Amino acid sequence: MNRHLIVGLGNPGDEYEQTRHNIGFLIADAICKKLHVSYTVAKHGWLAKGLYKGRTVFILKPSTYMNLSGTAVQYWMQKERVELSNVLVAVDELALPFGTLRMGPKGSDGGHNGLQHIQHCLNTTHYPRLRFGIGAEYTKGKQVDYVLGKWSAAESKALDPLIDKAAVGILDAIFIGLERAMNSINSKS
Repeated sequence: MNRHLIVGLGNPGDEYEQTRHNIGFLIADAICKKLHVSYTVAKHGWLAKGLYKGRTVFILKPSTYMNLSGTAVQYWMQKERVELSNVLVAVDELALPFGTLRMGPKGSDGGHNGLQHIQHCLNTTHYPRLRFGIGAEYTKGKQVDYVLGKWSAAESKALDPLIDKAAVGILDAIFIGLERAMNSINSKS
């Protein structure tokens, strides 16, 4: 089936809008812009539906808060009959330097609450994801403040082309396949 579900992880609410933890939402928004589609308020989130080179693409921003993201992913997979291999989750990653992109077919949750809940709901770690490096520029005990903090001025300046690269990589994964998209996006910039 040529049905795909792209999930951008983040937290709903204005207070989280420009935070590092919401990079998944920003990537999802960029994909919507490229496909010229808009979100509608839907069960467990905001959902957009578009076509990309003959494939049906659903773009989801869960409204469940990060730690319950799996509920939205599982619901929309079942409702729209999207196979697990055609789901791709965009998420922030502390373990990667700012702006580093890594795409893969599976992986651990790495302590990320959103990925933990998706893994719990789907009962597997074998689903594609794109990790967007946010770096780990925080002092001991300040991880939550850093992740939920706003981008620095330097990060904000560099963000748009990185988000665009992530969006293009995800669309490539839909059209040319995950492995070929990984070869492109995982290479050094």
